[in-house]
Amino acid sequence: MALIMSVVSLSISILYTPFLLLVLCVIFLASIGKSLGVRRLYVNILLKLFEYGRQHIEVAKKVQRNDSSDEEEEPPIPDDKPPSAIIKENGINGTKMSVIERQEILGPSPELNYKRSSSQERIQNGHRTDQEKNEVNLEFHLSHCLDLVKAGVESIIEDQVTSVFEAEELRSWNLLTRTNKQYEFLTWRLTIIWAMGFLVRYMFLLPLRVLIFVIGVVTMVVSTLIVSMLPACKIRLFLGALAYKMSFRILFRALSCYVRFHDTEYIPKKNGFCVANHTSPIDVAALSINNCYSLIGQRHGGFLGLLQRALARASPHIWFERSEVKDRHAVAKRLKEHISVPDNPPILIFPEGTCINNTSVMQFKKGSFEVGGIIYPVAIKYDPRFGDAFWNSSRYGMLHYLLNMMTSWAIVCDIWYLPPMYREPHESAVDFANRVKSVIARRGGLVDLMWDGQLKRMKPKKEWRELQQEEFSKRLKGE
Repeated sequence: MALIMSVVSLSISILYTPFLLLVLCVIFLASIGKSLGVRRLYVNILLKLFEYGRQHIEVAKKVQRNDSSDEEEEPPIPDDKPPSAIIKENGINGTKMSVIERQEILGPSPELNYKRSSSQERIQNGHRTDQEKNEVNLEFHLSHCLDLVKAGVESIIEDQVTSVFEAEELRSWNLLTRTNKQYEFLTWRLTIIWAMGFLVRYMFLLPLRVLIFVIGVVTMVVSTLIVSMLPACKIRLFLGALAYKMSFRILFRALSCYVRFHDTEYIPKKNGFCVANHTSPIDVAALSINNCYSLIGQRHGGFLGLLQRALARASPHIWFERSEVKDRHAVAKRLKEHISVPDNPPILIFPEGTCINNTSVMQFKKGSFEVGGIIYPVAIKYDPRFGDAFWNSSRYGMLHYLLNMMTSWAIVCDIWYLPPMYREPHESAVDFANRVKSVIARRGGLVDLMWDGQLKRMKPKKEWRELQQEEFSKRLKGE
């Protein structure tokens, strides 16, 4: 026992100074927004490691398949995946979970969901066959509702809402514990690599990341407190923005995050709204490392409330009480007051209102599009091979989520700044929100969905069911 303690003490004394220097170097570089390229090199090494593991998995699968075919004397199977798994992998970037492919689906607006059959279109356009002329007086045909039945069966098999609140499935194992299968031994070489990666992630990266995270939180609290003591002037605004970006840069390094920015000439300016798709609380840090934003949201308590109060001391943010969140007029008034001040930073808004698994973009709330002002669209796309950035708040708490992020390999994402957009003179807020959403989805390679993300927590609106019933009754009447 004494020998073990002496070895541990010697190891700590040897590694203490290099470890401390590493932490100080990370903090200093993060505070000035610079990098030595270590994270880029780290990501490239991980990509080579994943490719090496993928090749070994394919070889091991092929050997297992050949052995089983020799024993059972059955014809070889061209692919060891069932058809549903193959279809599941053929989504966006090969990671979207989709069991079936559909062209139409039930939605909030029935008139946009259903297409008339070819015979109905010919009848409406006056191009009718003799049989159709004889049947035109009939009120109902069974074929009139077959597409509705088809859409219902598809939704029973897999609806479009539930699938966007589950983690993306990967084509090949990324040497993390998260996978779509239980443990399956493949090769000793892969098992050794996974064990070494486990030790690196939990014994080295996790303590380092926790320490950097704590330093980041302390930096945010202390720096904003110092800025709050200064009188209101341009110097205070400048120092507040500096403290904001410096704090988020340090917090971002705590997760080994690596961001690739695109089209930075369209970075949001003052007096406007930065609108982005929402996957994780990390979205805020990813966007804040090179620009200062005013955040908007519900006032919280506990650890999150501590960060909100710290940020509010140094720069203008909009926090609402729980009773005010449901008051649309109060929210709109606060937003208009904010954008009316020329020196205020742009407001960062996630109109979906909830986190989506980064395969799709769901309905944008129209509130921020009614106020006016410039809209700066931003598309965010995470690379799921390095770690799942999606926060399923109904399943994991904030601390559990942070632990998952700190024990993953890294967080890698691409951010595209898009040209500013303006509301047309006769365009409704809903149409404008849908236009912005489609631009973000197209640039980020995401699926554009019409559904409200709040269906994650509530039942479909009664109005939606009534619209579907009205549409079906028209079909029964032959209209």
